Amino acid sequence: MNVTLFLISMYVLAGISIIVVLNIMQSFKNKKIKKELEQLEIQKNEIDSSPITPELSKIESYLKNDKLEVMYSGWKTRLEDIKENQIPKISDLLLDAEYSMKQSDYKNTMLKIAKLEMEIYKVRTSSQFLLNEIKQITTSEEKNRGIITKLKAKYRTLFQKYVESKGEFGEIAKSVDLQFENISKRFEDFEKAMENNDYMEVTNIIKAIDEMLEHMEVILEEVPVIVIMATNILPKKIKEVEKTYEEMEKKGYPLDYLNVEYNIEEANKKIIDVMDRTRVLNLEDGLFELKVLMEYFDTVFDDFEKEKIDKTSYEDSNKKFQEKLNKTNKLVNEIFSQMDNLKNLYNLSEEDIKNLNDIKDELEKLNTDYKVLIDHTGNNAFAYSKLTREIENLFIKLVNLEEKLDTTLNTIGDMHDDEQRAREQLEEMKVILKEAKSQIRDYNLPIIPKKYYVELNEAQQAIKEIIVELDKKPIDIETLNTRVDTARDLVFKLFGETKEMMKTAMFAEMAIVYGNRYRSEEEELDKNLLFAETLFYKGDYKKSLEISINALNRIDNTIYDKLLKLYEK
Repeated sequence: MNVTLFLISMYVLAGISIIVVLNIMQSFKNKKIKKELEQLEIQKNEIDSSPITPELSKIESYLKNDKLEVMYSGWKTRLEDIKENQIPKISDLLLDAEYSMKQSDYKNTMLKIAKLEMEIYKVRTSSQFLLNEIKQITTSEEKNRGIITKLKAKYRTLFQKYVESKGEFGEIAKSVDLQFENISKRFEDFEKAMENNDYMEVTNIIKAIDEMLEHMEVILEEVPVIVIMATNILPKKIKEVEKTYEEMEKKGYPLDYLNVEYNIEEANKKIIDVMDRTRVLNLEDGLFELKVLMEYFDTVFDDFEKEKIDKTSYEDSNKKFQEKLNKTNKLVNEIFSQMDNLKNLYNLSEEDIKNLNDIKDELEKLNTDYKVLIDHTGNNAFAYSKLTREIENLFIKLVNLEEKLDTTLNTIGDMHDDEQRAREQLEEMKVILKEAKSQIRDYNLPIIPKKYYVELNEAQQAIKEIIVELDKKPIDIETLNTRVDTARDLVFKLFGETKEMMKTAMFAEMAIVYGNRYRSEEEELDKNLLFAETLFYKGDYKKSLEISINALNRIDNTIYDKLLKLYEK
């Protein structure tokens, strides 16, 4: 029983708690929505209390022209629509939202609030726009007076500047005077429009005056420069260009490519055009066009100077090229006039002959190209800058051709040098061989080894082969060089062996003679010297010297040095 009562009590308390919580939440939500509706009502009241009506009432005192009356009527109609239709509509939406809130229909309440916010924004914007339009008229007099005062100050400053420099404007001064008069008339138009409260026209007049003064600033800045350039500087520069052009043409400079006469004619037309436009104060691009002409004529003078430099450079290059070309022509002609002799003298390869023919063909083409260049030089068809480039290209071709020619001539020259060297070395080898034979005969050796005669025969045969190669027509240089190298090796080897054999024989003989003084005293020495004598007469001089020296060393260990001194004496 107690448990049941307890449970019932708990359920009752829970229900009461839920109801309390829901009531609190609903109260909080109602307060929030109510606060939003209060803010929206404040915004509606701000729109309703906008100072449009007082501002519009001011317009009534300005109604002196049809335009303003039309505008006033339109503004009044728009104001009535805001007061009688749009604001009441907002009030109805507010009441409707409040009613939905009281009915706890929160979904519809939020939708109506959103719609209300959009409507307030639309009416506020329309109201503010209308107020701004009206204020443009009600505040325009003070604002326009302030603007026109500044423009008049600017006008006076510009006019004073013009008066001080009027002499620099030349014939354009009349147009500038007239433009200042036009600006002054626009100030008078402003006063008339202000008297008639024609504020729309006032705005247009102020804009026109501002633009005219800005244009006048440009006029005062550019017209004096245009006048002096068009009437003084450029005409003088054109005359100077004409004079220089005529002088250089008389001296033979090819200047047609510069189109100077045509460009001077066009420049004079352009100057007239710029001055015509300047007279009506149309300065668009006028100063720029005159500066372009100045720059053009400056470049013309640069071209004249460059042409003078290029002419000097061309004449110098042409002189050097002609000398070099004549030298090469002479050399190639001499080579081909002796071609048959060269073929008979030397076994020239097909490649060498082909190279010479190619060089001849290239040289003929180079001569043709040079003749064309000289013809162009004579008829003044091309600028010296172009002629200089052409002569430089021909120079490069000639240098390359000379390198090919030098390479081929070096080959032929090497053949001639090899022939001369072979003949000189042949004579040297004959002398060396003769000297070797003379030494053998002078010393009268008891016997000469067979090996020596074999080597002597080989050396003599090698010399004969050199003579055979030199007598051939044409000479095969490669074979000749091989023969010379072989013969030289054999002859120098023979000569070296001859000297060595003579020296050894002399040493051996001196050793035996020196040892004879001790033979009677030394039996062993006597035997060795006897054996050394036998070897000496058999031609084994080296072994004979070795035995005799070894035997004598036992008696006198300085024997070799003593023999060397005797040999040197």
